[in-house]
Amino acid sequence: MAIFIKTEIIKKNYLKKINLRKETIKNHIKWVKELKRKGLNIESGFLIDKMKKAGGGGLLIIECESYTDAEKIIKDDPMIKNKFVDWKLHEWIDVISDNKN
Repeated sequence: MAIFIKTEIIKKNYLKKINLRKETIKNHIKWVKELKRKGLNIESGFLIDKMKKAGGGGLLIIECESYTDAEKIIKDDPMIKNKFVDWKLHEWIDVISDNKN
């Protein structure tokens, strides 16, 4: 299985919409927990700076068979479905592990 990384930044027009932001993030967390409950290896969180201030965006790590599979799952994320974030998806390649394919 491959590991994929989704990076995201909240779109500026949503930064001041605090209630909408909280609701969308709450739905995102529910979505991730449901995928974990179904057995998917997935983690999600947000980035903070040296002063512990949020604003660096978010990061989601997911293990899937293919880029297509990861993208299909990611596109169901409430953050993406509601066009709340600008995002990118990349496969991560381990250059250190002895378990490379």
